Amino acid sequence: MADDVYDELCATLFSGFPRRDQRLKAEQYLRGLLTAQGRKSIRNIAAQIGGPAAEQSLHHFISSSTWDWRPMRAALAGFLEQNSCPQAWVVRSMPIPKAGEHSVGVDRRFDPERGQVFRGQQAFGVWFAAEELSVPVNWRLFLPDPWVKDRTRRDRAEVPEGAGEETLEECAVAAALDTARWQDVTRKPLLLDIRGGAGRAALNRLAGAGVPVVARIGATCRLAVADRALPGFGAGPLPAQQILESLKGLRRPVGWLDTAAGARTSRTSLATVVRVALPAPAGERMRPLLLLGEWDDPRRPPARLWITDLTGSTVGSLLRLTKLARRVERDFTQVGEGAGLRDFVGRSFRGWHRHITLASAAHAATVLATDWDAAYDSAG
Repeated sequence: MADDVYDELCATLFSGFPRRDQRLKAEQYLRGLLTAQGRKSIRNIAAQIGGPAAEQSLHHFISSSTWDWRPMRAALAGFLEQNSCPQAWVVRSMPIPKAGEHSVGVDRRFDPERGQVFRGQQAFGVWFAAEELSVPVNWRLFLPDPWVKDRTRRDRAEVPEGAGEETLEECAVAAALDTARWQDVTRKPLLLDIRGGAGRAALNRLAGAGVPVVARIGATCRLAVADRALPGFGAGPLPAQQILESLKGLRRPVGWLDTAAGARTSRTSLATVVRVALPAPAGERMRPLLLLGEWDDPRRPPARLWITDLTGSTVGSLLRLTKLARRVERDFTQVGEGAGLRDFVGRSFRGWHRHITLASAAHAATVLATDWDAAYDSAG
């Protein structure tokens, strides 16, 4: 880690603390996240700076103090806009396996990435992403019904009164909308996966907030072809995969730079875009969208399907935008895990949010201090 990046980040993020001792504890915690070996628990972090007394002090700072993590997240977003060039916001789901039952939000749930049921927490991060790096700047912890409706659980974990029932998709969208409310943050296209939910509500909420969207959809999502010159126009809502399969002749090669494979690699995909509309209830105007399809194998159905309200974009610019999700996956695995994003061992809602905010800062310090050209050269 470059000390100048660390010092500048601390000055930016911790200037809002009114007391010097709070700024010192924040700097100690951030340094511990960057240097502690193994799991980034408060105990392991404290071992870097002074043992049991430091552990008690840091535990109070994270779990029992009164400081608000939200201004720090907004400051991190502003810092990234000044020191990198985010091209998109990417919402990424983060399952957090937990053995016990008392950590806030823990429940049994299905993880679609692993294809299995696990016990743990579910959070959504909003990442500022570019080809060279990505950093999580905002988080929302999903609270299952037992945690929303059980007063004893809520009180024990200090869940705020405003935290109510929501679906996983609503949780993901709310994280993005919270980010869009920050002042001095430039809104970027939002990459969002809506394959598992009711996409119309998500798209409407984001459009109402002025956040452009590029949303991953499933093959059976029904859309109406909006181009009179194309097959399927006037046929009513059709499965997205069927629309793209009928237009395979319009596919063309699109080049993109793969920075998620460990080296800068030029790749080519077959892709096409189609003007479509999202079916609307009677009396409502259908929203104009573009449907983007990408093929890994020209003989098989499209491997990935997206819809977007960036209707003036080219197929190449849209496809390259979707690849930023790969950048996020790489950075989460190679940096975020080590920075402690999933390592909070406390039980409280506020403690989880304070820890993950500082872990996001540790992630930022790591990627901003990395010489990516040298990293790519060594990987190649």
